[in-house]
Amino acid sequence: MNTLFLIMVFAYLLGALMALVSGRGVGGRSLTGGAAAVGAASGLVLGLWVLLSGVPYSLYWPNLLPVGGGLALYLDSLGAFFLVVIGVGAIPAAIYGISYTAVYDKGPVSLRLLGVMLNLFLLSMSLVTLADNIFTFLIMWEGMSLTSYFLVMTESEHRETTEAGLWYIAMTHVGLALLLAAFLLLAGDTSGAFADLRANAALLSPTMRGLVFVLAFLGFGSKAGIIPLHVWLPRAHPAAPSHVSALMSGVMIKLGIYGLLRMALDLLGGGPAWWGVLVLAVGAVSALVGILYALMESDLKRLLAYSSVENIGIILLGIGAGLLLHTYGLMAPAMLGFVGGLFHTLNHASFKSLLFLGSGSVLHAVHTRNMEAMGGLIKRMPQTAFFFLIGAVAISALPPLNGFASEWLVFQALLGGANIPNPEVAVAMPVGVAMLALTSGLAAAGFVKAFGITFLAIPRSTEAEQAHESPLAMQIGMGSLAVVCVALGLGAAAVVPVIGRALVGLGGLPQTAPAFQLTLETPDSFGQISPAALGVILLVVLGLIMLGLRLIRANRPVRVSDSWGCGRIEQTPRMEYTATAFAEPLRRVFAELYRPTRELTIDFHPESKYFVQSIQYKSEITPWFERSLYEPLLRLIKGVAYRLRGLQSGSLHLYLLYLALTLLILLFATRWF
Repeated sequence: MNTLFLIMVFAYLLGALMALVSGRGVGGRSLTGGAAAVGAASGLVLGLWVLLSGVPYSLYWPNLLPVGGGLALYLDSLGAFFLVVIGVGAIPAAIYGISYTAVYDKGPVSLRLLGVMLNLFLLSMSLVTLADNIFTFLIMWEGMSLTSYFLVMTESEHRETTEAGLWYIAMTHVGLALLLAAFLLLAGDTSGAFADLRANAALLSPTMRGLVFVLAFLGFGSKAGIIPLHVWLPRAHPAAPSHVSALMSGVMIKLGIYGLLRMALDLLGGGPAWWGVLVLAVGAVSALVGILYALMESDLKRLLAYSSVENIGIILLGIGAGLLLHTYGLMAPAMLGFVGGLFHTLNHASFKSLLFLGSGSVLHAVHTRNMEAMGGLIKRMPQTAFFFLIGAVAISALPPLNGFASEWLVFQALLGGANIPNPEVAVAMPVGVAMLALTSGLAAAGFVKAFGITFLAIPRSTEAEQAHESPLAMQIGMGSLAVVCVALGLGAAAVVPVIGRALVGLGGLPQTAPAFQLTLETPDSFGQISPAALGVILLVVLGLIMLGLRLIRANRPVRVSDSWGCGRIEQTPRMEYTATAFAEPLRRVFAELYRPTRELTIDFHPESKYFVQSIQYKSEITPWFERSLYEPLLRLIKGVAYRLRGLQSGSLHLYLLYLALTLLILLFATRWF
C-alpha cells in the first residue's frame, strides 16, 4: 500500500512539474494528463485495496508541519470509498483533457497554470480523504479550494468567469470559517487528532454537540452545494473547462458528503432525531429546487450544474434517513440509508462526469453552451450523442442503469421509516418519499429536454450544421464512464456489499458488511429487486419487438418523405421545440416558485393597428434565493464597507491607536474568560 500511495503522490507532482516545463503542444498536454491519470489510478487501486481488505493505511510525519500535530494520514474504509470515487471521475477526465485543452494552445489561457493546478487539485482532494487530524484536514481542504478556484478562473478574460470565481472563493471561505469553528469547538483542549476528537465528543453537552453538527453541516454543505448555499455552483461549473467541471461536479462536491459523514457518524457518533430531520429536509428542498431550476435553463452546462444540486439532495435524503433510523437504534435500515446515499454518490460521480464531458464535446464542436443554437448533432456527433444518452438515462433513474439502482435503495430506506416509534418524527420519511418521487419524474423531463433539444431535429445555427465529432482521447474519456454507468447498474448487487464495507463499525453500525447476493434486498425483505435481471428482460423484450416487426414485414416497403410541416412544404428550425418552449408548461405549473418577469412588445403598422409588424416576448427568472437572501445581504455588506472606508484615513497615528485599542480589547477578553 505504501508503494501505491507514493506512486499517487509522485505522479501528481510529476504531472504538475511537466506542465510547468513543457507548456503548450500535444507532448506537454499528454505528459500532464497522463501523469494525472496514473496518479488517479494509483489512488483508485489503493482505495479498493483498503476497502476490500479492511486493513487501513497510515502514515505520520510529526516533524512535517509540526504546528498542528504534524502531517497525519490515515486511510480507513470510509476514506477509501471516497478515494475510489475520486479515481472513477479523475481518470477519464485526465485522458479527456489531453485533447480538450488543445483549444488553449493558441490563446491567452496559460496551459502551464491549468496543468499545474489540475494535478495539485487532484492531489489535495485525494489527501483530504486521508487526513487524520484537524490541521492536515484543513490544509488539504483549503488546497483543494484554492486550486479549484484557479481552475475556474482559466478563462479569466471573460467577465462571467471572474464573477463566478469571486462567488466561488467567497462561498468556499465562508464554509472554511464554519468548519474551523466546528473543529475548534469539538477539539477543546485536545491535540486535534481525530482519535482525540472521538473521545472528546462524548464529553460535550447535547447543546454543544448540536452546535458542532450544525456548523459542520453548513460548512460541508457549502462545498456540496446544498440549498441555499448553492449559489456558486451554477456559476463556477459552467465557467470552468469542461473536464474540470466534470471533476468539480462529479467528485469535489462529494467531499462535502464525506466530511458530513466523517463528522456526524464517525467523530460525533450519531445524534438526536433532529439531526436526521434537518438533513432530510435540506435534502428534499435541494433535490426539488435544483431540478426545477435545471428545467428552466437553456445553458447546457448550467442545467447540469443545477442538476448536481438535485443529486446532492438525493444523497442527503439517503444519509438523512440513515441518521434518523440510527437515532432509534434501527441499525440495519440505517445501514441501507447510508449505503443508498454512498451508492448514489458513486453513481453521480460517473454519470454526471459523463454528462459534463459530453457537454464539453458539444461546446468543442459548436462553440456555445446555448441549447437554442444546437439541434441535429446526433448525425454529426453520433458517438458523443450515444454517450450523452447513456448518461441522461442513468441520471433519470431508468432501469437498468446505475441511477435507478441507487435511487431504489434510497426509496427503500425512506419507506423503512414506518418502523420509527415516534409518529411525529416518522412522518418526515413519507414526505421524503414524495419529494424523491416528484424529483425523479422532473429529472426525466429535464434530460429529455437536454438530449432532445441538443441532439435531435435539425440544426438551429450554422455552427450546429458544421459540427464535428470529438477527438479520440475525448471519446475514450466519455466511453469509459459510459461503461462504468452500465456496469454499476447491472452489477449493483455485487457493488452494494462492497460499499457497505465503508460504514462497518462507524457510530455503532453493524460490524459485518452486507453479504454478496444476486439481488438488492432490504434488511427485512420488504423490497427486493435485481437490476441485472431487469436489464436482461429489457433486452429480451426489445429483441422480441424487433423480431415481431421483422416477421410481419413492418419495415417494408420503406417510404421516404418529409414530415408534416403544418402546410409548409419545407421544414425549418422555426418549427422545432426550443429549450424555452419545452419547459414552458412546467414554468406555468410552478409559477409561484419561479416568479418569472414577462415583457411583451408589439409593433403595429403605422397606418393601421390591425396589421402587426413584430411581436417580441421576453421572460426572465431570477432564482428566489438570490433575490430574497443574497441581494439584500450584499447590499448590507457593501453599505457597511462603504462606511468603514472612513477608518482608512492614511494617518499613521490613527493606525497605532487602532492597534492599541485592539490589544486592550484582547487583553480584557483573555482576562475575563
